[in-house]
Amino acid sequence: MPEVTTLFWDVGGVMLTNGWDRAAREKAVAQFALDREDFEDRHEMANQAFETAQITLDQYLERTIFYRSRSFTPDEFKTVFFAQSRELPESRAVARGVARSGKYLMAVINNEALELNLHRIERFDLRRDFTAFFSSCFVGLRKPDETIYRLALEVTQRDARHCVFIDDRARNLECPQRLGMGTIHFQNAAQLREELRRSGVDVPQNSSGRE
Repeated sequence: MPEVTTLFWDVGGVMLTNGWDRAAREKAVAQFALDREDFEDRHEMANQAFETAQITLDQYLERTIFYRSRSFTPDEFKTVFFAQSRELPESRAVARGVARSGKYLMAVINNEALELNLHRIERFDLRRDFTAFFSSCFVGLRKPDETIYRLALEVTQRDARHCVFIDDRARNLECPQRLGMGTIHFQNAAQLREELRRSGVDVPQNSSGRE
């Protein structure tokens, strides 16, 4: 087995809750009494541009919600939008421990809109554990498109055989596998820890980074 030198991580569903997935949108739809079908149709039409920073959050909201007058303001909706994010402490502790070992390049490959991505990087101090962010809003590409994984390999100058990619969605693992990366389909922190160790990654037992 080739030695692992690089770990690429998804964020939403692995270290944090998904910031604006269907469950988060359902909460907002219920709270603001939106027409669910209309909102989801509009979301699907706008999301590609939103997650690749072709439109701003304000433009996304104008296209999906504020195309007509509402009883609430965009700022009120944004408060709920940003409040959906939570840390998944057990899996985040695994990532933190691996990062603190200093043995691996730690980078992110994720799909996320610009304002949400910057908010989550700052709020959850992701820069503490990761040195590169291949976010869809920064690179204009989205998973599961193979190009985003190729870009991550080219920019970091890493051989795919020495990389592992972690994601909670199986379809996002198919292209990395074809490129030669090791992959882990994230289920929970204990399973993540065990599969990393089977891949030869040094995983400290606790969030302090000490065995």
